[in-house]
Amino acid sequence: MTKNQVNSTITVFLFTVLFSLNSSAQTDKVTLSQDQKFEQLLNEKRKINNSIATNEGYKIQIYNGDNSNSRRELSKFKSDFNYLDATIIFSTPEYKVWVGNFKSKIDAERHLIEIQKKYSSSIIVNPTK
Repeated sequence: MTKNQVNSTITVFLFTVLFSLNSSAQTDKVTLSQDQKFEQLLNEKRKINNSIATNEGYKIQIYNGDNSNSRRELSKFKSDFNYLDATIIFSTPEYKVWVGNFKSKIDAERHLIEIQKKYSSSIIVNPTK
């Protein structure tokens, strides 16, 4: 290296060091304030999500169609099989009536045999897939 190259390298290095010492990142604190109603809505949404266990195990689908017929089938099912949980799920563009929350497919198949006596088009679904 020549003397000029060494001097220019040292000069660039010194400028870089000096500017980096004087520059600083954002140091101010940011205060975030949100409406209390927003926090209440989030808490309600969390409660609802925890209460709907649609992604565990197997379910039996007894109906697939429009909203009013889904509600009718749901109430009819609850009167016929009051010991099983049932719910309506909306999956575009139709409503589905899902029954039970079976941990294994074998358990779902046992109940399917009984349910198909009244709801012949019933099928087993696995919501996790």
